[in-house]
Amino acid sequence: MTTRTTADSPVVTVTVRLVAMFVLTFALFTLFHGTSSVGGGFQGGVIAAAAVIILAFGFGVEKTTAWLSPRWLLALVAAGPLAFGVVAVSGILAGGSFLQFDVLPIPKPSVYATEFVELGIGATVAGVVISLFVRLTGGVESD
Repeated sequence: MTTRTTADSPVVTVTVRLVAMFVLTFALFTLFHGTSSVGGGFQGGVIAAAAVIILAFGFGVEKTTAWLSPRWLLALVAAGPLAFGVVAVSGILAGGSFLQFDVLPIPKPSVYATEFVELGIGATVAGVVISLFVRLTGGVESD
């Protein structure tokens, strides 16, 4: 039994190429819209990972994971805790207390601090989902 590595139809590859851009745009919208309505880092990260998985279905797992470095995936996974740590300690560095945003010397500090944490959460979720997909398909070997 042979395994197909790419889609047989040019219609599928063209459609995947087009749809993946819209999916990624929707992921960013969902991620950054999370502070004012439904959405946020988790949802945006899952949708961004879905864009990569769509590309893998259209072009093959080998071709898609060829540009995914395990180091970059690990950096994505570490981005959420790192972003939270930076935001949490920034209040102390600005002369306030732990997780105190109103002392930060930026306009709307609680909004931007929350967005930064949401961005980190989105990166972490996307990195975990993509890593799980790649490992389950056997696409990337570790460095």
